[in-house]
Amino acid sequence: MELLDEGVAVMANELRFKTAQDLFMACPAIARDMRALPTEQQSIEFCRDLLAGRVPEEAITFCAYLLPDRAAVWWAHECLSHLSELLDGTDHELLAYVRDWVGEPDSHRPAVSQAEATPPTTPGAWIARAAGWRDNGSFIVGSVVGAEAPSALQPFPAAHAINAGVLAGLARVALVDRFAVLSAFVEMGIQMAEVEALRQSADAYLQPP
Repeated sequence: MELLDEGVAVMANELRFKTAQDLFMACPAIARDMRALPTEQQSIEFCRDLLAGRVPEEAITFCAYLLPDRAAVWWAHECLSHLSELLDGTDHELLAYVRDWVGEPDSHRPAVSQAEATPPTTPGAWIARAAGWRDNGSFIVGSVVGAEAPSALQPFPAAHAINAGVLAGLARVALVDRFAVLSAFVEMGIQMAEVEALRQSADAYLQPP
């Protein structure tokens, strides 16, 4: 399964968190989506340890939070695209909206916002929800809140929906194949992060003093 292609590399925006601890401090909501405790390990090393651990699905969760929202939406789109035979027509339609939005967010925001209204009960619906509300920064399952929402509402970031969508798709894979597919998804997310880390390093080097 060749998951990393030129489109994935282009969509990787930036590796925001150098260590797992950095990510957990910046995105406390991740602690509600996974049980593993953060360490001072480099983020990619921590992610690979999750994949090799007792709950490898948490590596999917970590990738969803590690990548910037737009890149993470594209990663999720690519993951689900490799499960196309397991998705229904509605999910295919929603993923098409997501694909178009990633390419041109301003032009396709109305369509994705309409798609986002679909209850998040399928993999594609979760990803459409993440795409439709990523600019708002957070949402609550069943309703959407803006940045001004009271903290008592415990809003979730778009990464929560991305994680839910990828895991929902993964749950449809035959058990005998599931770990191999999960591993491929995680490696794609890691490669996206690594490509961008190299790009950021090159950009910093080329900038004039």
